[in-house]
Amino acid sequence: MQLFLLGRRLMQIAETALPQGKVAASLRLVLIDIAYHPGSSISEITERTGFPQSLVSMSVAKLRDLGIVATEPDPADRRRTLARPTSRMEERGRQRGSAPIEAAIARQLEPEHEDRVDEALAALDVLARLLTPEVTAEGIRSAGDGPAGRGSQRRSATAGT
Repeated sequence: MQLFLLGRRLMQIAETALPQGKVAASLRLVLIDIAYHPGSSISEITERTGFPQSLVSMSVAKLRDLGIVATEPDPADRRRTLARPTSRMEERGRQRGSAPIEAAIARQLEPEHEDRVDEALAALDVLARLLTPEVTAEGIRSAGDGPAGRGSQRRSATAGT
């Protein structure tokens, strides 16, 4: 239960670090999932995000209409739709850059722990390197660096919409 609660809390912190705009948080998170898992089916995105399949389908359709995501039938099962980022998405990610997480983490720490921001960020870097293959050894990579894995020395939350 503790792991679940921690994961949920980290998601909330990450969402507050994302640049706020006209795009719903759920749409941004579907986009981020596609960036890190190109060629995923709607079912796979649904499983990873925890969103209802109808929301994921609508989000992918909207992203496709915007030209940010391309869809195609799965060659192994033509009933399934696969989604992948387009070059337009990668360009938008480079233009927007990354969202620094230092301030978001600092805001969440209790006052008596405010001086431990660097320690918390270092712990996140270790977890990211150990648990996610899309993170480089230099730190949490921003979507502005693209899914291919060009790392950033600066700690950042994923931002790409």
